[in-house]
Parts: sequence; C-alpha cells; structure tokens
Amino acid sequence: MNQLSDGIERKVLELVAPSPDDWRELEGIIQELIELVKQEIKKRKLQVSIELVGSTAKDTYLKNNLDIDLFLLFPTAISKEDIARNALSIGRLLLKNTEECYAEHPYIRGYFKDRKAEIVPCYKIENASQKLSAVDRTPLHTKYVKKHLSKSQRPEVRLLKQFLKGIGCYGAEAEVEGFSGYLCEILIIKYESFENLVQSAPGWKHGKKLALSDDTPQSFDTPLTFIDPVDSDRNVASALSKEKFKLFVKACKEYLKYPRITFFFPNEIQPWSLDKIKSEIQKQKCLYVGVVFSKPNIIVENLYPQIRKAARSIREACERYGFTIFDAKFHVDESSNLIFIIVKTKNELISKTLVHMGPPVKLEKNVRGFILKWEGNPRVIKKPYEQGGRFYVEIKREFRNIKDFLRDQVKNLSMGKHLDEIIKERYDIVEIDDLLKENLLVFWTDYLDGKMPWD
Repeated sequence: MNQLSDGIERKVLELVAPSPDDWRELEGIIQELIELVKQEIKKRKLQVSIELVGSTAKDTYLKNNLDIDLFLLFPTAISKEDIARNALSIGRLLLKNTEECYAEHPYIRGYFKDRKAEIVPCYKIENASQKLSAVDRTPLHTKYVKKHLSKSQRPEVRLLKQFLKGIGCYGAEAEVEGFSGYLCEILIIKYESFENLVQSAPGWKHGKKLALSDDTPQSFDTPLTFIDPVDSDRNVASALSKEKFKLFVKACKEYLKYPRITFFFPNEIQPWSLDKIKSEIQKQKCLYVGVVFSKPNIIVENLYPQIRKAARSIREACERYGFTIFDAKFHVDESSNLIFIIVKTKNELISKTLVHMGPPVKLEKNVRGFILKWEGNPRVIKKPYEQGGRFYVEIKREFRNIKDFLRDQVKNLSMGKHLDEIIKERYDIVEIDDLLKENLLVFWTDYLDGKMPWD
C-alpha cells in the first residue's frame, strides 16, 4: 500500500503479537493443563487423545485475546452422553469459574491460571465425512492451517484479526455475527497477505464466493461464501451477517484511501450529554418507543439470536398492522439486567380504518366463511365487497397508536423460547423520556452520531 500503512501495521503487530517470553509463559501453562487432563484421563481409564486446537495451537492468537482450547478426542464407539459426562467432570475439577455450554456436544469453559480455557469433547475422525457433529471437524481445521499457513503469514492473520476487532467484525458468535478466527486464517492462506486481502475486498459484492480448491464453489444464500477446505459441504462464512459484510468492505475501501491506527484501535465512544441527545432526537421529529424486559440468565450464544428474532418480530408486526417503521434496534444493559428494543416510527396516529383482504372470488367456500366471519361485526365500516376478483372488508382499527398496539400485542409474538417466558411474566412499553437514561448514553451517542468505528 504505502509507507504510512506499513508503519501503522508494524506498530499494530508490536501491540498484538506475543513476545517470546509471552509465548514461553503460555506454553508452560498449556503443558501444565494438558498434564493434569492426562492424569484425569488415566484415572478414568479412558481411551482419549488430547489436542490443543484454535489460535493458540496455530500461533495466530492476539496477545490480549486468547483461549486455551483443549479437545478430548474419543473413539466413535463411545456414546455422546459418556463423552460429555467425562469431559464436563474433568473440566469442573481443573478449571475455575466454570460455565457449561451446549453446542452439539456439551462442553465446559472457565479459567486455568487466570487464562480463559475450554475443554471440549469430540469424536476422533480422519476426515470430515466421518463427523458425527460439527465440533468433530475442529481438530482437522487446526491441522489444515498448521500445514498451509506459513510462519511469515501468522503476523498477517494477526493484522486481519485486529483490523476486524477494531471495526467491530471479529467473531462468529451470535453477539457479533462477524468473521471467525478460522475464516481469518483461510483468507490469509487464500490472499497470502493482509495487504492483498484489503486491496481485493472493495470489489466484493453480496454473494461473493471463495474457495482454496479449483472447484466451483457451491452456492449458499449468504453475503460471503468460503468453502471449508476440510469439508466441502460447509460455508466457513455462514455466520457473517449482511451488515458486517458491508462494514468490512467499506472499511477496506476507507483504509486504502487513508490508513490510520484507529482502524485497529478505535477511540472509545465519548457519550454525549442528555441535552445533546434530546436535541438531536427532537430534530428528527420521529417517535421512539421502547419494549423493555428482563434479560434471561442464558449464555450469549442463545441470547442474541433470540433478541434479534424479537426485534424482527416486533418490527414486522408493526408494519403488518400499518405503522411505518424506520428502524428497530436493541441494547442489552448489563448494569440493570434489562433488554431494550427501540422502535423508530412516525410521530403520528395511523388511519382510523383499514382494508382487510379476503379470499379470491373463485374460492366459494372461503368466501362464504369470510362473509360469515365479518357479518354483524361491530368493527365493520364497509361490508365485504368484491374488487378485482377478490373479496375485501373495511374495518375500524383496534389501535391507532403504536404504544397501545405494542402494549397489547407483544405478548402474542414469537421471540424465542427464553424471551417468550420472560415476556409472559412482564414487559414495559416506554416512551423517549424513559429511554434517555445514563446507562443508554453510549447507545444513543453511537446511534445518533452515525460515525464509523475508525472515525
């Protein structure tokens, strides 16, 4: 690119790449944990091999963001229940502050010597066609990257990971919907360097397909497809959302124009005052309404998909009823343990009546049922009538105000198992004054300011 970007990238690597002393210390901790796991395996007389996987195994981790991922590889003859029971009991014994998580196999995460660690059971397989669950593939990913990513490319992966962290796109977990560590590694294998990738990405369009083989990649309905080199049926980029794909492409364009360190280490958001936020909202002449409810005590992998589903359900229900919705955002507030879904709409009442569509004329049985349903209904303003080969009826709306609509209807929407349980108990519909709180200042500043992370 240029001397400016070279200098920035050198500085970034100084900050994120582990020193030889860092690596020696980490290696000592990993070996100590492996020895303790081996002892537990021996005590239980298990036929299990241990593999270090993930970024620590591949030496692509960021100094201040690493997990020790130990996989326990069991023979396929052992039941899922037995491999889970043994892995969880070993994890509970050796790790501190443990949390049991559930993917396709249960696994356990916690801390060992103040380092984040996971102990994960899987089946030992030689190739992806033998997998009994998705997690069985992970050791194959580690082997592939160790074989195909050169030593000189490890810093390139670290640059890419920190760039993605800086712009808010790093991590395939549901909270982020971005690029996984493995996707970063195979992108560098594909493009050879961070610079080559950044120069290529501005030309990417929704539906971009990548692969490391010469075969034509199969189609997935996702913004980016990158065929897994160890499993041709899998798209490594399946977790990447449309928004994060667009943000990455935009960030690469902007970085090429004007590289700066804030792409990697953005400035912290300085929250606006309440008065400034109120002033900006008043200029918009829109109405903000919040649906507020308690946060269930579940892991983030389960929480965020449900919150996104809830925001989508609320928006779609409002639009179906006739409200104009400009935006529907959410905020999870850890300090109050509350979830806020904030809807932006027109600051006006909707029409008193609506035209409700009925069946086509040719479906005589359905037409009879439609007419019967609305005959004598006190809400009918104009009786069922035929127009353009279909029946319609004009009825009086139950709600003209979005707050009344949400107050009545939110409990009937499908939000996801855990949120549905919470909402059945209680939810509140609040106006802007109850949304202008100290704990939402950063949310409102980020939302109203509209600046990119690097700005």
